[in-house]
Amino acid sequence: MAHLGRLLVPLAALALLLWAVPGAHGRRSNVRVLTDENWTSLLEGEWMIEFYAPWCPACQNLQPEWESFAEWGEDLEVKVAKVDVTEQTGLSGRFIITALPSIYHCKDGEFRRYLGPRTKKDFINFISEKEWKSVEPVSSWFGPSSVLMTTMSALFQLSVFIRTSHSYLVHDLGFPAWISYLVFAFATVLSGLMLGLFLIFVADCFCPSKRRRPQQQPTRKPSPEVSQPLKKVEEEREADEEDASEEGTENKEGASQDTLESSIRQRCVGPPLATEKS
Repeated sequence: MAHLGRLLVPLAALALLLWAVPGAHGRRSNVRVLTDENWTSLLEGEWMIEFYAPWCPACQNLQPEWESFAEWGEDLEVKVAKVDVTEQTGLSGRFIITALPSIYHCKDGEFRRYLGPRTKKDFINFISEKEWKSVEPVSSWFGPSSVLMTTMSALFQLSVFIRTSHSYLVHDLGFPAWISYLVFAFATVLSGLMLGLFLIFVADCFCPSKRRRPQQQPTRKPSPEVSQPLKKVEEEREADEEDASEEGTENKEGASQDTLESSIRQRCVGPPLATEKS
């Protein structure tokens, strides 16, 4: 019994020591995990976000400092989060992550990239002293909520889907690689045709095509060389018409004079004939 009591005392001391060590009993981490589903929570409040990969040695070295910094999040009124780029490819595309680890600061939807030293003290100073104000924010065109970055996120997710599908067809189903390439080529052509038809339909709805009217041939103006003889012909024709009209008027006047003279003669001859008969 005495031997058993001597053995229990060190075991109890060891258990008490392990309980007193921070994190030894599975303490909950203060670092939040962001995904493609809940990333919009970044647009409200102040955040510090780390983009990492499990296989990255630099990311592994940063984890203790990041966890320690997260413990100060409540005091600094900042939320500390992390994103696994191997699992969340959509967020990787939204932020165009080209180096690991990458750290961003966000304040009410305005994003800035952190390029300072990566220690707990520097992170705390960056927030407490508001050093982020001296960093130029990311342009709204390239912000994660912009249309451009949303399209980029969709392309990243599509590339992962294609890679996963290819792996499934080749490794799981045992198809040759060329069959997988043929399937994707056919899908690409089909999607292109469908997209083209959709764009034509939309364009026809907003900008309906107008019926073409027959084009009227423009009347050519005669050149100066041709117009001069035409003018001469017209002048001669007008002169002939004037002469003809003058001759007509003269003939009419002569005829009227003849009729007057004949009527006068008849009047003069008329009475004597009457006296002779009497």
